[in-house]
Amino acid sequence: MRLAFSKSVFLSCAIVAGGLLAGCTGPASQSAAVKSDTAVVAKAGAEPDAQGTPKHLRALTQEQYLNTLAYVFGPDVQIEPHFPPSQRTDGLLALGTSRNGVSSAQLELYQKAAVGVAQLVTNPSRRKFLLTCKPASDTAADAACASTFFTRVGRLIHRRPLTPAELSEYVDEAGKSANQLHDFYKGLAVSIEAMLISPDVLFVLETSERDPAKAGGERLDAFSFATRLSLFLWNAAPDDELLRAAEKGDLQNPKGRLTQVNRMLASPRLEKGVRAFFDDMFAFDAFAALSKDAVAYPAFTGVTAADAREETLRVVVDQLITKQADYRDLFTTRETFISPRLAAIYKLPAPPAWTRYTFPDDSPRAGILTHVSFLATHAHPVRSSPTMRGKALRELLLCQPVPPPPPNVDFSALENPTSPFKTTRDRVNFHLKNPVCAGCHRITDPMGLALENFDGVGGFRDSEKGQQIDASGSFDGKPFTGAVGLGKALHGNPALTACLVKRAYSYGSGSAATNDDKPLLDYYDGRFGAESYKLPSLLRTIAMSGAFARVAVPKAQAAGDAATPAATKVHE
Repeated sequence: MRLAFSKSVFLSCAIVAGGLLAGCTGPASQSAAVKSDTAVVAKAGAEPDAQGTPKHLRALTQEQYLNTLAYVFGPDVQIEPHFPPSQRTDGLLALGTSRNGVSSAQLELYQKAAVGVAQLVTNPSRRKFLLTCKPASDTAADAACASTFFTRVGRLIHRRPLTPAELSEYVDEAGKSANQLHDFYKGLAVSIEAMLISPDVLFVLETSERDPAKAGGERLDAFSFATRLSLFLWNAAPDDELLRAAEKGDLQNPKGRLTQVNRMLASPRLEKGVRAFFDDMFAFDAFAALSKDAVAYPAFTGVTAADAREETLRVVVDQLITKQADYRDLFTTRETFISPRLAAIYKLPAPPAWTRYTFPDDSPRAGILTHVSFLATHAHPVRSSPTMRGKALRELLLCQPVPPPPPNVDFSALENPTSPFKTTRDRVNFHLKNPVCAGCHRITDPMGLALENFDGVGGFRDSEKGQQIDASGSFDGKPFTGAVGLGKALHGNPALTACLVKRAYSYGSGSAATNDDKPLLDYYDGRFGAESYKLPSLLRTIAMSGAFARVAVPKAQAAGDAATPAATKVHE
């Protein structure tokens, strides 16, 4: 049967793909956006002539796969595919998907997930909604009906129209299986299963074409660009309208692209895209391995951890998408959402369900740095950690890597139960006096100490071991006090927005930003500031930029291709 053949082909392709991946170099109205564009460009300058990014071969993430299935087949078609985790690269898991291979064991998980989807799609209760035709007989093949189904569904799953050969293969196998099993729908399920484990579906292979606007240059072709755009904004494959725009060539001209970008930014599906990006940028995958001492923190459970993650993502969506507030306000806002489990940590009356809440003006909590999500993930199982919190601030929010500790550091003085250090600040001061440790700790600990009023799970405290906590801190030499002061210091630091810009461009393009990209990133950041640091404006700027669609071409190739007609297609 074709399915068995597909599995063997997939495995060989996936193994090859793993090797290729490892070494691959490779809601405003349109008129309002256009009117504001001239003024913004005047403030931020013109877009620099950036080289673009290499073409990629990368794996769909589990969430992208599920979001796509939800769009194609409906949100009630739910499975657990257990895709392999990515390797965090330059601060983002999204960049590690270009290094994902597929083992035989993982392929079995993919197949199991595909079987589950195929069974749900062909289930009698769903047929009338998911199939736009009815076969002549329920017990035999019907090529016409199968062709209708796979033409529509295959286009959405493959992120492009099926070739005649691909369509014929799916229809033929569905027919053979239907006749063997005496069931049209079971035959259809066999081909659906094969489609869902196809390398063309599970991997995104970007292709390019000559760029008519740049001699010797290349740009992503319309379908590759549609996929890049949709994964960036929606964390899912393109919808029908975006594919139609690609088919008509609308995505390759500024007006048509702006229409689609504005439509996507105005869509409710933007929320999933924004949640996915910030979940990655904030390294919330750490929750999967988060462990706290049950004796020290009895109120912290697995449910609490899940709610902590959700709280911050709700605030991100509420502030940046619903209210379109200044990105920097995430670090000073007192508005949040509380669940019954989180109320125990925040020492508030437990609401019956998720509830909007605003901390009072005299509260020590303000901004997402005082959320349980940040405070708990960047702390030890039994105590807080200014070093871990300061390191996270530098690396996650400011894009400033902190070197790992040297291998010969002696921690015995800190970990000894009879240690003379009564407070965390005392322990930190010991580090700062040790020349082996001081270099790194000077850039992490002064920031992290400002969060010492919060214990290892984010609960507030004003003393430690009977000693009043000193929550004073400093950021690049500027002193402040407490978490509220830290949030204000971050709010006014240009590295905060520059880091978001870098992460957003890298996340969307699939390539880590390099030193060569600095003029482009400065341009993005300038426009971001000119538009009051509103996230949708930044996403629009990146999506509409030439660099986002442009493909980096090796200099030797560009020189050799300069005389080639621009309309010539690049063969992969």
